[in-house]
Amino acid sequence: MMAPPLVAHLIYRLQVGGLENGLINLINHMDPQRYGHLVVSLTDATEFRHRIRRPDVEVIELNKRPGHDWGLYLRLYLLFRERRPAIVHSRNLAALEAQVPAALAGVPARVHGEHGWDVQDLDGMRYRRWKRMLRPFVHHYIALSRQIEDYLRQQIAVPPERLTRILNGVDVERFRPLDDRQDQEDPRPEQFRGCFCIGTVGRLEGVKNQGLLLEAFIRFRAGYADLAERACLMIIGDGSLRPELERRARESGVLDAVWFAGSREDVPELMRRLDLFVLPSMAEGISNTIMEAMASGVPVVATDVGGNSELVVPGETGTLVSPGDPEAMAKAIAAYGAEPGRRQREAAAARLRAERVFSLPTMVAKYTQVYDQVLARARGHEMASGEAG
Repeated sequence: MMAPPLVAHLIYRLQVGGLENGLINLINHMDPQRYGHLVVSLTDATEFRHRIRRPDVEVIELNKRPGHDWGLYLRLYLLFRERRPAIVHSRNLAALEAQVPAALAGVPARVHGEHGWDVQDLDGMRYRRWKRMLRPFVHHYIALSRQIEDYLRQQIAVPPERLTRILNGVDVERFRPLDDRQDQEDPRPEQFRGCFCIGTVGRLEGVKNQGLLLEAFIRFRAGYADLAERACLMIIGDGSLRPELERRARESGVLDAVWFAGSREDVPELMRRLDLFVLPSMAEGISNTIMEAMASGVPVVATDVGGNSELVVPGETGTLVSPGDPEAMAKAIAAYGAEPGRRQREAAAARLRAERVFSLPTMVAKYTQVYDQVLARARGHEMASGEAG
């Protein structure tokens, strides 16, 4: 039996993150008879690689050196010549340059996904000229939000026929509401049980802006004492900003009510025990953690950036607040703390929206369709070239 076409997925690093989580969900849920997969990490891969459930999927680490590693392009070229992928699918700016050695190696179909931007480039404009220069090497683009779709059309000049918007999907079986009959063990420390539990999940890095949430929690504790005395904050994730956040919590006197949980393998179990999920990001594509919170039956307060407004329906599944406004975030948190009935209504609506709109099968089907189309187009060009010759 002939092996299915191989898709080589190019990412900067295989680690805990929304982009990487979406990639693994795609691989785990796509029909193995349709496409094979190879994950190429330009740097290295963490234990997160073990979430790939398919034994036929290889992860290759290219150990890129910091800065310009010119030898990386040769290693990519040789890899593509050896493995002969039918499709190279790069993700975000750090992997976009891989499209050049892919083209030189004769990879027939080349796809690039734009997932979002970092704190050094919040609007995607810093590297706009470079992205436009690399556009001819990419056959098809995938945008994860309407904002990114508009950006690719207007700023990178990607033709509409070469662009598809695909929302991430969420595993609604893994992320589900709390069921007392099935969820007997609470993984939280004792002092963080039975409180009005506010939480967030994400890398502790600048663009995720957990400092905004911490400032909002400090103001909430100071301004709404009747609600705050039974409230706690759970920050799940790790990163370079953790010492600074812990210092700020200690200095402001709220450390006893804040659990810095670090990186966890039991995020679904923790997520479903939240009363309120808060995403304070400075920029987002389409947030996996918002969808996971909604699937867990948790209302969401999020900054109105990127694709967050495509996920959260204000007044129905959550609230959107201006980025960088801790007072507005504190008020939103207080409103949910004061209205348990509202939390319950929006929690049920959030779960329903996750089931109907953010399904993994829908996401996988759309990616499969893009792969089918770019391969068919590439094969059509090959046939036309052969006839012309």
